[in-house]
Amino acid sequence: MPADLSGIRDLPRDEAFAITADFQADDHPQKVSLGAGVYRDESSKPWVLPSVKEAKKRLHEQELNHEYLPIQGSEPFLTAARELILGPAQSENTVISIQTISGTGANHLAAAFLSQHLKPKHVFFSDPTWSNHSLVWEVAAPDVVQKTYPYYLPASRSLDFEGMMSTLESTAVEDDIVVLHACAHNPTGIDPSREQWRTLAELMKRKRLFPVFDSAYQGFATGDVDADAWAVRYFQQTLFGATESEPRPQGMGIAQSFAKNFGLYGERVGAFHLVLPPRAPAAGARSQLLRLVRAEMSNAPLFGCRVVAMILSDPELRTRWKEDLQTMSGRIKRMRSILRREIEKHPKSEVGDWKHLEDQIGMFSYTGLREEQVLRLKDVHHVYLMRNGRASLSGLTEANAEYVADAIAEVMRYHPVGLK
Repeated sequence: MPADLSGIRDLPRDEAFAITADFQADDHPQKVSLGAGVYRDESSKPWVLPSVKEAKKRLHEQELNHEYLPIQGSEPFLTAARELILGPAQSENTVISIQTISGTGANHLAAAFLSQHLKPKHVFFSDPTWSNHSLVWEVAAPDVVQKTYPYYLPASRSLDFEGMMSTLESTAVEDDIVVLHACAHNPTGIDPSREQWRTLAELMKRKRLFPVFDSAYQGFATGDVDADAWAVRYFQQTLFGATESEPRPQGMGIAQSFAKNFGLYGERVGAFHLVLPPRAPAAGARSQLLRLVRAEMSNAPLFGCRVVAMILSDPELRTRWKEDLQTMSGRIKRMRSILRREIEKHPKSEVGDWKHLEDQIGMFSYTGLREEQVLRLKDVHHVYLMRNGRASLSGLTEANAEYVADAIAEVMRYHPVGLK
């Protein structure tokens, strides 16, 4: 029978975007969005960073054209992006940088390139991970088998580092891809300690696994861009610091987004960095990456990368940007404390211990709420978050935190199943 487009299966809506659409359609006066991964100010409004406002003003005052970028993207932007995540003095001969459509495009380019040229047997994601990781690899690298490694311990709402190490030790094979979150793990808000990162780096070096860091929150997590890049930089030093007698790794990938830390959500500014071992030839890999970009989008957008490059290259704007990061990360930390305090005003026998809110880091919290509790939050209280209990804490304000806390306490009384 010939192919027929009339029988195409209707897929469910993407949950993250569905939550935003449902929230916008809700006319309840006390509705609260804890779903979207975007920063909001204390008035629950989108916030254009002052440093970005100033950069845009300066750009508009210049006589700029709108010509196409080269296939690889804007060189001033790529140099600034590479040095932001890896530190200064990075050689283009060992780090190939390509501009992408934000972090999603960087992950997609990594999957397509590595599946074709490294040919891994497996790609490993944390359990849980960002909801789009699996779909990106399913579409870009359908022949690579997807696996997960343990990450979250529900009983203690902490990192399952032993499970993670055990699974990678026993299951991962040479050249397998391991996707890691550089900082502010999405959705749990739980990161390994530096000692744990060191232990993981040694395992990956010994087993010749290929790490791909997803870096979406550098500077947004702690307010310190260098602290948030520590794991990535340590892996580069460890993996490529092998002696001549040690087997050298194939490389390392970094998918870098500037949506969160510059507030440039709709500008879709990103980069993929392929880190090669010293003295490894780069020309072939660079040409193959350019081939993939040419086929998919020819070249990246111009305006957002100009904003980022201007801020990172101008000392005054860079200082102001770091102040903006402190503003955002500081408000998130404050809201974590306030929400914990308001929830714990209720009887502990009903709501349990919410210390994990302050132990976690970054925009998201894996609250521990179960799906039935999350659904009641939406249906009864008009508080929106992901079904897995992930909450975007930027949607909290001092004005609505008590309302959200009371709503959480109510759904826990109605569904007294505890936290997962």
